[in-house]
Amino acid sequence: MADLFAGLPVTDLARGARWYEALLGGPPAFYPNDVEAVFEVIEHGYVYIEVKPEIAGSGFVTLFVDDLDARLAAIADRGLRPTSRETYDNGVRKTLFRDPDGNEIGLGGGPA
Repeated sequence: MADLFAGLPVTDLARGARWYEALLGGPPAFYPNDVEAVFEVIEHGYVYIEVKPEIAGSGFVTLFVDDLDARLAAIADRGLRPTSRETYDNGVRKTLFRDPDGNEIGLGGGPA
């Protein structure tokens, strides 16, 4: 079995948690302490935010999803818009979002 914890540095935990809840579609799975919020994105796969103002905005992570179009529509319904979209020569698509601190979160998927 493998577990994944991908962390992103933020300046404000409450603001970051609200934004990631809108992006990921649900509240944090848990708060291990007063400076971290952990979101379960797949079984045994987590994205967490941690208050680290000295490096906030320097993180990046890409998540591949089964139905990119449906995921993007749901995210748009929650008020977030991507900063860019790209399609690679092999048909794989990547959409980028930036959190309030500037961290880059990519969502990728196969051809439409």
